[in-house]
Amino acid sequence: MSLFALQRAPRTIVFGSGQRASLAMHARALGQKALIVTDERMGGGAALGELVDALKTAGVAVAVFDRTLPEVPLDCIDQCVAFGQSFGPDLVIGLGGGSCLDMAKVTAVLLAHGGSPRDYFGEFKVPGLVLPLIAVPTTSGTGSEATPVAVVADSERLLKVGIASPHIIPLVAICDPELTLSAPAGLTAIAGADALTHAIEALTAGPRSVDAGTSHEHVFVGKNALSDGHAREAIGYLARGLRRSVENGQDLAARESVMHGALLAGLAFGTAGTSAAHAIQYPVGALTKTAHGAGVACLLPYAMTFNLGHATASMAEVAVAMGVAEAGDDDRGNAERAIVAVETLFGAIGIPANLAALGLAQDQLDWTAEQSLGAARLVKNNPRPLDLPAMQAIINAAFSGERHRLAN
Repeated sequence: MSLFALQRAPRTIVFGSGQRASLAMHARALGQKALIVTDERMGGGAALGELVDALKTAGVAVAVFDRTLPEVPLDCIDQCVAFGQSFGPDLVIGLGGGSCLDMAKVTAVLLAHGGSPRDYFGEFKVPGLVLPLIAVPTTSGTGSEATPVAVVADSERLLKVGIASPHIIPLVAICDPELTLSAPAGLTAIAGADALTHAIEALTAGPRSVDAGTSHEHVFVGKNALSDGHAREAIGYLARGLRRSVENGQDLAARESVMHGALLAGLAFGTAGTSAAHAIQYPVGALTKTAHGAGVACLLPYAMTFNLGHATASMAEVAVAMGVAEAGDDDRGNAERAIVAVETLFGAIGIPANLAALGLAQDQLDWTAEQSLGAARLVKNNPRPLDLPAMQAIINAAFSGERHRLAN
């Protein structure tokens, strides 16, 4: 395959401790009336008050919607949009974890184009520019500040659904690791494991045949030269900082490493996409009501083992990035070291070791496999072809905790 690369990203990315203070100036350059979308935890905090005061001092009028709910249910989006319409913003600021950022994205779409979120489910359904978006993450996991995706919960569907469009990439992403210092250890672990899964699935994704229409027909285009660079760097930062940030939440250097890794992972999978672990997590999450990051991280070592013979060189790069192997050594051996390193790190931070520990029942395994195949944009990214028997093999091994059953 000839060299191919694609990058879709925010116009401006600002990273660093204390950089939340730059928000007012970035907002003033984009609008005069800002709708801040956040949740109750942030809504009652000092950080929000400081940001609101700075925005007002800069001449930006502010309204705060602080009732975002986890998983972004549609009725919650309706409330936010109605609140926004009564204020008439020309700018939307998402402040919080992935749900808050995704809520801000969907709200910006609906304030610009109207309709229902259901009108935009899928790829390239957003017809044009949305209200200018600024994303200020307070967790290090989803990478939503840099991606073209918003995931929401539709009460008419069991599985979560996504809106995928380059139009919903924030214009500005402000990543301040100090905003993550208050995140509890459990959330830090789950979010960081999600970010590492993003990076590894982006780096090990299958390459695609490309032509002039590829970037117009697919939001996620598979493995490519630019996403590979971001993914490798993300893996290194996350491997160095994640366990430390879980064990000591006040370790600012570790928090910086993990947030930078999560941002880079977002830039990587925002064009490359993710694959099997994410596809399987959609039905697993629906059935077990467990956190997305815990599910994808639980599944990742099993998906990596299944893919070992089809992404050996890429998995060897994972081992080098994690610091458990040297470049140039035997690829197969390094790839196997990568899987063990991921398994060891996730075990150390409390990620469940198998699907049974997540709460999935044995009589739900076949349904889970069938539903996993419905995530076509993820299934086509997997380096080893996925059909129903393949999904069943991964899920059965992940349920029993017997990864060796997938050796190839």
